[in-house]
Amino acid sequence: MTKDDWKAVQKRLIDLGYVAGPIDGIPGRLTINALKRYQADAQLPIKYPGTVGPITLASLELIGVKAPTVPAWIAEARRFLGDHEVRDAKTLDKALGLRAKEIPWCGAFVAMVLATVLPKEPMPANPLGARNWLKAGDSVPGPQVGAIAVFWRGTKAGWSGHVGFVVGHDKTHLHILGGNQSDSVSVARIAKDRLLGYRWPATSEPAPTQPLATSTISASITTNEA
Repeated sequence: MTKDDWKAVQKRLIDLGYVAGPIDGIPGRLTINALKRYQADAQLPIKYPGTVGPITLASLELIGVKAPTVPAWIAEARRFLGDHEVRDAKTLDKALGLRAKEIPWCGAFVAMVLATVLPKEPMPANPLGARNWLKAGDSVPGPQVGAIAVFWRGTKAGWSGHVGFVVGHDKTHLHILGGNQSDSVSVARIAKDRLLGYRWPATSEPAPTQPLATSTISASITTNEA
């Protein structure tokens, strides 16, 4: 869904008496919670409240609004693209709840994004540890837009790692939207031979089952996200 689509959803919810936050096109906590209340009140037959699909859009009488083409957490993550841990420290640190320039924060970024759009999503015991995300959500057999991808860093048998969201892939690399990539939120290409596993949020709609088509992207290759 585009930002204008989300604005239409927010306006409609507010018109119906639900507190959906400002009409800013951002599917934050207030919007998601308002959606859940509306869906419960309307007794909509959907599996995952708080998500938007054809049933909810039809019920809201938003016929011209298209259902999302990417998971809500990817739309949320994209809001931070370009934010740098030094230049944008005030904004980024507030969102993450920590001082990004002092620690590896890729795991904190994933946790923050998921907590915003999926407030009931269980988090790893220590989300700052990238490899801990291998225990989050459900396993996914292959790359899908929105999947959480966990990588080894340094050595495969070590403890260091990196974690981010899949937004595409090519023959040799995954296209990862994540934090602490060149000290900022960016999309980077990371070699597939560094992958430890894919995970999918447990409280979202299930992952797609069709294989993700390869694509090209103008992004740098990263080999060490420290």
